[in-house]
Amino acid sequence: MEKNDSLLIEPVAYIKNGYKEKFGVPRQSGLAPSVKSVIEFCDGFRDENCIRDIEQYSHLWLVWGFSKNENQWSPTVRPPRLGGNKRVGVFATRSPFRPNPIGLSCVKLEKIEDRKNGRVIIVSGGDLADNTPIYDIKPYLPYVDSIPDAVGGFSDEHKNDYYEVHIPAEVKEKLTESQVENITELLSLDPRPSYQNDEERVYGLSFENLEIKFRYTEEKIVVCDIVRG
Repeated sequence: MEKNDSLLIEPVAYIKNGYKEKFGVPRQSGLAPSVKSVIEFCDGFRDENCIRDIEQYSHLWLVWGFSKNENQWSPTVRPPRLGGNKRVGVFATRSPFRPNPIGLSCVKLEKIEDRKNGRVIIVSGGDLADNTPIYDIKPYLPYVDSIPDAVGGFSDEHKNDYYEVHIPAEVKEKLTESQVENITELLSLDPRPSYQNDEERVYGLSFENLEIKFRYTEEKIVVCDIVRG
């Protein structure tokens, strides 16, 4: 097949946030609304006209690339919501391991800021790791993008269970109020793989410049310690 240069895409921006690795990134957008991200535009896309009037929208669609994927795609995958045991078709899931590693997320537009390298967009509720390339940005339109009676397949039956999170007082002293809110929100989503349920194991999650150590119990998630990187 001949190469078609018109189909080649390039990043228009990169996202910056505290998700320094894949582990701990929310599995869907909107699940961690307290975490803010910054969209910084690439050279050639910093013209302020590109985002003229974008602030009139409350939410945006981000089209982006799974830049941290190392595994190849497979016709079937094992969704975490099904316990990681049952296989379903890749096109029946939002698995990151796809023929074309492209993601789609809906985020809340918080504000526009002027910075040294041009205007940036501050958003919340993203499920993108730090430095993820963004290929396109589109406004979310409630009258066509929201379908109240839509059926969500197996995800309707296996919605995210939120865990109680306990952060000891001596650990909270190391954190800002915003960091306490962010960490509580992220851990309440239970970032562990669904097949790991060892209550003796201490897990580590990197967020911003912090390494968060935590354990899981049937009732809650307990933060053991937080180390600054």
